[in-house]
Amino acid sequence: MVNIAAYGTWTSPISAADAAAAGTSPEWTDLHDGHVWWAESRPHESGRVALLRDGVEVIDDRWNVRNRVHEYGGRPFTVLDDGRVAFTNWHDQRVYLAEPGGEPVPISAEPQREHGLRYGDLRATGDEVWCVRETITGDRPTDVRRDLVALPAAGGEPRVLTASHHFLTAPRPSPDGRHAAWIGWNHPDMPWDSAELCVAPINDDGTFGEHRVIAGGERESVCQFEWESDDALLAMTDPDGWWNLHRVTLDGQARNLATIEDDLGGPMWKLGWHWFAPLGGGRHAVLVSGALSVLDERTGTITEVDNDYPLWTPNLVARDGVIVSVAAGPRQSSAVVRLDLSTGELTTLTEAPERIPDEAYLPVPEKRWFTGENGRSIPAYVYPPTNPEFAGPDGELPPYLVHVHGGPTGASSRALDPRIAYFTSRGLGVVAVNYGGSSGYGRAFRELLIGEWGVVDVQDCASVAEALAEEGTADGERLAVRGGSAGGWTSAASMTTVRTYRCGTIMYPILDLTGWTGAGGETHDFESRYIENLVGTLPEHADRYAERSPINHIDKLAGPVLLLQGLEDEVCPPEQADRFVAALDGTGIPHAYLTFEGEQHGFRRAKTIERTLEAELSFYGQVFGFTPPGVPVLDLAL
Repeated sequence: MVNIAAYGTWTSPISAADAAAAGTSPEWTDLHDGHVWWAESRPHESGRVALLRDGVEVIDDRWNVRNRVHEYGGRPFTVLDDGRVAFTNWHDQRVYLAEPGGEPVPISAEPQREHGLRYGDLRATGDEVWCVRETITGDRPTDVRRDLVALPAAGGEPRVLTASHHFLTAPRPSPDGRHAAWIGWNHPDMPWDSAELCVAPINDDGTFGEHRVIAGGERESVCQFEWESDDALLAMTDPDGWWNLHRVTLDGQARNLATIEDDLGGPMWKLGWHWFAPLGGGRHAVLVSGALSVLDERTGTITEVDNDYPLWTPNLVARDGVIVSVAAGPRQSSAVVRLDLSTGELTTLTEAPERIPDEAYLPVPEKRWFTGENGRSIPAYVYPPTNPEFAGPDGELPPYLVHVHGGPTGASSRALDPRIAYFTSRGLGVVAVNYGGSSGYGRAFRELLIGEWGVVDVQDCASVAEALAEEGTADGERLAVRGGSAGGWTSAASMTTVRTYRCGTIMYPILDLTGWTGAGGETHDFESRYIENLVGTLPEHADRYAERSPINHIDKLAGPVLLLQGLEDEVCPPEQADRFVAALDGTGIPHAYLTFEGEQHGFRRAKTIERTLEAELSFYGQVFGFTPPGVPVLDLAL
């Protein structure tokens, strides 16, 4: 029997603790000598990242396999030919080497008091580990120098290989050992704006000679490469506006292996992602809108591979016809999977979270296209309220949460997100908007945000929310906007510029453009000049910075706000949220501000995730006029 109850008051088997526990996320798959390796985030272990081989941890829980290169991190481990593993440890950012089950020993220097050292994008090369090294040279967030270095596995002094650009990926040697290749870019570009594929000869002393650029450059971005032979590489790059797979020779001649108006690659937020994997014989595993596919360069065709997982991630590794990656679906948690292309046998190597309930409670998103200003199309995923035990009263429409992804050069997908299911199973709808500037829709769509951050993203999200209300899907009087990082910026900007929403949840946000950007700003080096492209340069566009910054328009807030912030966030530091809330106090606008010790950019700890979900639900209930059962009441200040 279906119970009739107001939206937001439905009882759900998905508790906040369940949603938090289900956030275990594998990444960085590798395949070595028949063994499958991966790293796995553990929310119930304070967000620690464990290292596993064939599902068994190879080092104990004293170790946290993460690094802070670019603050977002890079590939944190690599397996040597003899089966030993090198990895980065979060607590001291050093590189360690270990036999599986053995005691790790450091192979990088202990950081000195006057500077810090960080390593990422580890690549085993013979008896060395090649990687990116960051050296902290001063007190400002932008005081960072990067080098490509070789760490001897036996320990000892590292060898500096080169330092061609301010930002770099780890180098890879050619099969004959005569050349090395890597990707580099400089400010003010981000890697998806312009990134160059560099090749240099390897000198007799093991350092690199003068490099030359063979792909990428102005308005072309290489996001991954692999050596194919001594004199040719495979590169995912976008000279025609779409990330397609190319063959590039050492003299810079490039050929698209299968032209398609779809992004087979993506933005390089982390160093070491793999969007393609060579299979041999002119065939390559690629991702088309997240679907695993095979590109056959002999016919110029791309064919989707039939399997149980509709969404695969840029963790592709292939050996001898076997593909390993992380895959998911709308009702399938992220899992490490192994697919044998010769037999079609698919093996799931990780267990599904125990606390995810029957799939009847999990929403299946509908991909839709909405019409925004100037008739432009806006893609979005609509998650309706989903609970087999409940339905809303006749004549009542559900509240809807407009979810804004981060980046802003990111994208929402339709992979299962237990945090969305937490809301939809209680009767709240969610719509995840891929506003202009999102990745996955080609360079032209991505560049819609140039100079327009705080305008296009706000307009697109509002257009989608208003369309859902107009068509009778959502209650137009009970719309909220929520997001973290750049999504927190858009949420705050929305609440201060449009009247679409009754309230907003603003997580680890950017709130003050002038304070956030530049060498003297509050953010980290990687993104310190990002908004020169998104908003404009200073001082020429100082008025634009001031006009768009939510912190300058608290008096225009459309309704109550909830702010959530990690206190160790180096990307969007708490100082911005602190200033925003200080200005809010005493205004009469209901608000709440929750901060979390030990959290960096984004929430990793189970207790934090649980607390934030319950706080959000209570917040929406107080604003929208429903009482969610079993949820602690959030205190709102005035």
